[in-house]
Amino acid sequence: MTRTGNGLTSQRKVAIVAGSALMVMVVAAAFSFGFAHTQLFVAGDGEATFHNLISQSGLFKAEIFGWIIILVSDIVVACACYILLKPVSKHLSLLGAGFRLTYSAILGIAIMNLLLALLVANSADYVASFTTAQLGAQVLFYFHAFESIWSVGLLIFGGHLLILGLLAFKADGIPNWIAILLLFAAGGYVVLHSFELFFNEYEAILSMLNTVLVVPMTVGELSFGLWLLFKGGKKPVQKQNSATASL
Repeated sequence: MTRTGNGLTSQRKVAIVAGSALMVMVVAAAFSFGFAHTQLFVAGDGEATFHNLISQSGLFKAEIFGWIIILVSDIVVACACYILLKPVSKHLSLLGAGFRLTYSAILGIAIMNLLLALLVANSADYVASFTTAQLGAQVLFYFHAFESIWSVGLLIFGGHLLILGLLAFKADGIPNWIAILLLFAAGGYVVLHSFELFFNEYEAILSMLNTVLVVPMTVGELSFGLWLLFKGGKKPVQKQNSATASL
């Protein structure tokens, strides 16, 4: 590692960038999905959802802006984690970055559906051409499309966390408990969003899985972000042996 003029190593700077971006994502996700999305979207009631978009247009625009912040932060994290973990395994870290960038692209497609819902709600001429029930059905379709496409992306995101966890195990400078939490988070994403996509008719099971898995999923990502922000890059993250480098 090289040392910069202010005493921070280049790896430490990269870790701070990745950790900061992850923290920004946590705040943006808490607002956009945890607050705004649940405030606006009424499951199974298109007309109520449509009226919410009309009456709380500013909140909906803020939600979309929050998703864009998440998208940009994801790209930053993907690149920063590749740089940070490349000494452990260039090929595996590149694969992990590729998974996260693929997820980011899918998230971008999902966000387009929210923009289409915004266009439906904000176009006076378009609104005048349809009944409230028809407009509500369209808005509900776009919200469902957003969530379904995002779930596909989160399956791939689970693959990214799996690779991240494996890299963390191989790295000299990352505690094993971080790797374990990342692997638990990866399993949570894959199981939960597989059910949401393919077995969503089993609502009771899905609700139980969401309750059980949300904690390890959240703790895994948050712990990694905090470790990056406060500890990452302070010790060399290097491959343990020559076999690791060939992965």
